Amino acid sequence: MTWVLNGVYLIVAILFILGLKAMSSPKTARRGIAWAGVGMVLATVATLFVPGEHGLAYFEPGKTVNLILLVVALLLGGGVAAWLGRVVKMTDMPQMVAVYNGMGGGAAALIAAVEFTSEQPPTGVHAVLAMLGAYIGSVAFTGSVVAFCKLQGIMQKTFRLPAQNAGNVIHALVTLAVGIAIVVWGPHWWLLIPFFALALFLGFAVTAPIGGADMPVVISLLNAFTGLAVGLEGYVLGNPALIIAGIVVGAAGTLLTQLMAKAMNRPLTNVLFAPITGEAQAGGALEGSMKELSAMDAAAMMRYASSVVIIPGYGMAVAGAQHKVWEMTKLLEEADVDVKFAIHPVAGRMPGHMNVLLAEAGVPYDQIFDLDEINADFPLTDVALVIGANDVVNPVARTDKSSPIYGMPILDADRARQCIVIKRGRGAGYSGIENALFYADNTSMLYGSAQQAIAEVITHLKELS
Repeated sequence: MTWVLNGVYLIVAILFILGLKAMSSPKTARRGIAWAGVGMVLATVATLFVPGEHGLAYFEPGKTVNLILLVVALLLGGGVAAWLGRVVKMTDMPQMVAVYNGMGGGAAALIAAVEFTSEQPPTGVHAVLAMLGAYIGSVAFTGSVVAFCKLQGIMQKTFRLPAQNAGNVIHALVTLAVGIAIVVWGPHWWLLIPFFALALFLGFAVTAPIGGADMPVVISLLNAFTGLAVGLEGYVLGNPALIIAGIVVGAAGTLLTQLMAKAMNRPLTNVLFAPITGEAQAGGALEGSMKELSAMDAAAMMRYASSVVIIPGYGMAVAGAQHKVWEMTKLLEEADVDVKFAIHPVAGRMPGHMNVLLAEAGVPYDQIFDLDEINADFPLTDVALVIGANDVVNPVARTDKSSPIYGMPILDADRARQCIVIKRGRGAGYSGIENALFYADNTSMLYGSAQQAIAEVITHLKELS
């Protein structure tokens, strides 16, 4: 009956690939998630219950796997996931993604640990792949934990060790050397314990110095690590479903990492070895001053404009203001104002963060434009409204070669006729880099949380209608 199991795995592979393809567009993403979910259920059921090399043999006498424990684990994991899916807010989705990345990497590392401590530990190529899967999975696990703590605000400062980069390289090589020793001499406890300890700490040491500005790239990279680790352990177990899932996730995460790094115009090596931290500063003092305006002035400026481009950022996400933003947009459209949304690829704390929030609020997909599509419109735009965004609209990326973000493609909000920036205070953004846009002659600042500021603007828009 092995052919039945392999046939199911083939169907699972098709569902995974079709699901991932559908997730490339907001219009079909829900369908893609459903297809991938069905594929995962099929893979789990087939692996456990379809007769074959990896099916019911798990429950034969003498096997270590216990059916009751497996079912309990599935029910607990599925129940927690269903509960989290309902209670976690869209604004907290980056943290949830980081947690799931960590779980995947941790599971791959645990699989390797179980294999190495079994009665017949892997040898040869299987031992090499098990070791690599454990190595990468451990790094992905602790790296994801650090990413979660940063996104959640638990770990607000970057953490750098002395000679950080050289230390990380030596640390990685030493860990690899211990892993090779496990392959050559066998999985003795005096090798396994330091190997996993070193690999886990490496994930922390690499991720801790990275600031919030680079977090979208880090999350996609950890996603790729998790996929690769799962794929390697799938080969060790001889499980095609794990191999397929790992390859798909690993490839998608790698491509997404490249896209995010390109969007920031920063090589991946710079993200890992020269991260933008909270202490980063652009060189030179900025000229001009911040000019404050009232919510009434902001409402009037947009109400009597012909075109408005809204640029959402993490400040909108933190305030949960996306629904208010859409309410304001509809009021402007009723006044015959042309309103568009401009999204930078790395806005927020994970890839697609702003798109998800706007979709939740009901903003039509055809009203949302990416950087390449919208930048040519800014010189013809009456008002650019920046809501909690910072680095992605900072003109020093074009002008200041001493700035850590120099060369990063930005949204050209400064080239609009007027620019309004909603910001909680006068400080620098998450990256710590002062924003020249805030000091520009055509920029006015509306201080306050995005939720409060937009609510006040809505009130005045209603008075002007």
